[in-house]
Amino acid sequence: MIYSGYIRRQPLISKEASALSEPAAIRAYRVLEHMIVTLELAPASFVTEGALIDRLALGRTPVREAIQRLAWEGLLDVRPRAGIAIAPLHPGDWLRVLDARRGVEVVLARSAARFVTREAADLFHEAALAMQKAVISGNVLAFIQADKALDEALAMAADNPFAARLAAPLQTHSRRFWFRYKADTGLAESAEHHVALIRSILDGDEEAAAKDAKRLMALLRGHAEAAATR
Repeated sequence: MIYSGYIRRQPLISKEASALSEPAAIRAYRVLEHMIVTLELAPASFVTEGALIDRLALGRTPVREAIQRLAWEGLLDVRPRAGIAIAPLHPGDWLRVLDARRGVEVVLARSAARFVTREAADLFHEAALAMQKAVISGNVLAFIQADKALDEALAMAADNPFAARLAAPLQTHSRRFWFRYKADTGLAESAEHHVALIRSILDGDEEAAAKDAKRLMALLRGHAEAAATR
């Protein structure tokens, strides 16, 4: 069960309205990131900027900004006169991502437990509920979105933009590997670890939050090790 030790406020605006109020470049980034994570843009494939602009229908400048950000994060490779290459997926790289991610996740978990606000708590609650619904329905895409929402709640609660900026691309890479190699069997176990982390954060227990973050990273590392030996 999700944590219910506080009164949840009703959102002032719908998620749809909130999304529409975001700058076009942010919306373009979110859509492209989701397409890369869920392999709608296939690993090691090529696409053109024009094709992405037509597909997203958000304008040239926002899409170009999103492409540049994703290239900086290592998810795209812009090659002049050749197009845009989608980052390949090599199973062994998942281990490298997790080695880099583990420490910063512990930092974020501790800080989130120390500084979590009511606004961030609401986001954690919504992410946990969405994750559990995704497990019940077996909806992998909904689970991926809930996982992304949880990471964003963690970034907000931790009040450490330096750690959050370091973690975000690593989280995206890890999510992409998980979708490719574990999504068919890993929903319930992954949700259990995520919800345990949320409980510790909302309880304000820094030590427990750090331990839960380490357990989650250990779970993912086990998946990565299995993928690397296939």
